[in-house]
Amino acid sequence: MTNTKLTIQEMNRLTTEAFHQAQKLPFVVVLDNVRSRHNVGAVFRTADAFRMAKVYLCGICGCPPDAEIHKTALGAEDSMDWTYCKDTLEAVNELHAAGYSVYAIEQAHNSLTLEAFAESLTAEGGHNGIAVVLGHEVFGVQQSVIDACDGCIEIPQYGTKHSLNVSVTAGIVLYTIASKLISRFQDL
Repeated sequence: MTNTKLTIQEMNRLTTEAFHQAQKLPFVVVLDNVRSRHNVGAVFRTADAFRMAKVYLCGICGCPPDAEIHKTALGAEDSMDWTYCKDTLEAVNELHAAGYSVYAIEQAHNSLTLEAFAESLTAEGGHNGIAVVLGHEVFGVQQSVIDACDGCIEIPQYGTKHSLNVSVTAGIVLYTIASKLISRFQDL
């Protein structure tokens, strides 16, 4: 057995046009005042990798076209559907109106662990659509946004630091949730 790296052709990736037409997971990410455009770009790239429905950029988030976003998104800013909302609460309210359950990724009283939340997605009935809100690199998700969410999801941590970089958090959370949702959507 050889572990030769796959070529781009062997990976059989969708074109941007085909991606726009393809079925998406009913899964959305909301960025609440994420200041680093590199973090924004990394979230775009991760959302594309898991064929998520949309990215909401809120508050001080940079928006495409932007060279710094492109540096980490590598074109995912063109494939992903995205919208800008001046106020994150506007995005949360829009998602609730569309039938999504919205969860802040935050350390809070009564938060669910990411593992427990992911397991709930395999339960009969599950959720119609999931949105997760990721917050500012220093201040996290605004309390007013947390108050408007259906709950909080927390990544358990065991070291001396109290948080992870927002793009690392996005990778962990988006993969964990998407991997559970993909099993429910066989057409992806």
